[in-house]
Amino acid sequence: MTPTELAPAFFLAVVVVLFTCRVVGRLLRAVGQPPVVGEMVAGVVLGPSLLGALLPGVEAELFPRELRPVLYVVGQIGLVAFMFRAGWEFRLDRVRGVARSAGLVSAVGMAAPLLLGIGLTWLADGRVDVFPDDVPLLVSMLFVGVSLAITAFPMLARIITERGLTSSRFGALSLGAGAVDDAAAWVLLAGVLSIAGGSIGPVAFTLGGSVVLLALLALVLRAHGRAIPLADRITSENLLLVVLAVLFLAAWYTDVIGLYAVFGAFSLGVVFPRSERLDRAVEALQPVGALFLPLFFTYSGLNTDFALLGSGSVLLFTVGCVVVAVVGKFGACWLAARVAGEPQPVALRVGALMNARGLMQLIAINIGLAAGIVTQALFSALVVVALVTTVMATPLLSWFDRRDRARGTTGAVLPPAVGVTSPPA
Repeated sequence: MTPTELAPAFFLAVVVVLFTCRVVGRLLRAVGQPPVVGEMVAGVVLGPSLLGALLPGVEAELFPRELRPVLYVVGQIGLVAFMFRAGWEFRLDRVRGVARSAGLVSAVGMAAPLLLGIGLTWLADGRVDVFPDDVPLLVSMLFVGVSLAITAFPMLARIITERGLTSSRFGALSLGAGAVDDAAAWVLLAGVLSIAGGSIGPVAFTLGGSVVLLALLALVLRAHGRAIPLADRITSENLLLVVLAVLFLAAWYTDVIGLYAVFGAFSLGVVFPRSERLDRAVEALQPVGALFLPLFFTYSGLNTDFALLGSGSVLLFTVGCVVVAVVGKFGACWLAARVAGEPQPVALRVGALMNARGLMQLIAINIGLAAGIVTQALFSALVVVALVTTVMATPLLSWFDRRDRARGTTGAVLPPAVGVTSPPA
């Protein structure tokens, strides 16, 4: 397709995606699911699993293959805008009081599903036809382990912000642990790709680039005193342009070093200087995330075909992945939080939030698919994991809230993060 043919196809696709997300989101809201889950499910609905199975000609017309890279790139704009604002709303002082707990939750929440995923893949090798024939077993084992160890940090952040939990202790603990988890997961993913490619270059590049990123973020923090007066002298239009340019540079850099754009966006948001005019510029980006983020879910849905899970062994492997994912993340994070001294209600909520994989797992398996180390069947199985674990989060949180309200213990055992007030239950 030529660019002039792609443009109208893109506009029509955006209308269909946004309308479908709204309809599915409304339906799922009736069962307590947040809009982000509706967007995930809408992506699958528009792919070969449903629309493609029922009306393959319609799916091919709406989402031609030449359009899919455009959906991916524009979806990244929405994702970066959303994560920048999530980082801007995040306060480092909320993590100081939960740093010890967050560190332990992050470490255990990474190690347990990683090891369980490796073990499950080893058991499934030769018994389930989901792994590429030309990929070493070690690569498949590590990839499944890493993909199950990922916490969907953007999902987690969005669920927390949509439910007004950013000021709660478990919200701050989950955000801190989730951020570390995903940064570590991307370094591990770079290592898997290095092993698959027979070179240590990618992982070394990611680690070195991460050190540089930390130094750049420290410079931004030290420059606050000069940045705020300078921002006050720039017109509103130019200020928004500067904010976008800095944001896209951060996203570009972390993408290049292999940490993915969302980490550059979130990290910049955390250290971004705050003033009345700068706050207005950041707020102006909110519609961008709301408009374009659903396009990424559609892109992932177009690569998902649940018909590939039809064989008994593949379906059993998929169920095994879900069980391992829940035990390894929810169970391990709950246990780690309890060992760290957190009360039971906090630990349970941390486990439920950390268990959601959604967006970040979709990103990881898309990378694996593009690298040729993931088959379409394995891709679809891991999408099921992303959907199930993310759909679990909100009902579990709501159930915990109802139970604690009935016991009259919510206010007593859900202390706010340091320096902030806990929101009403």
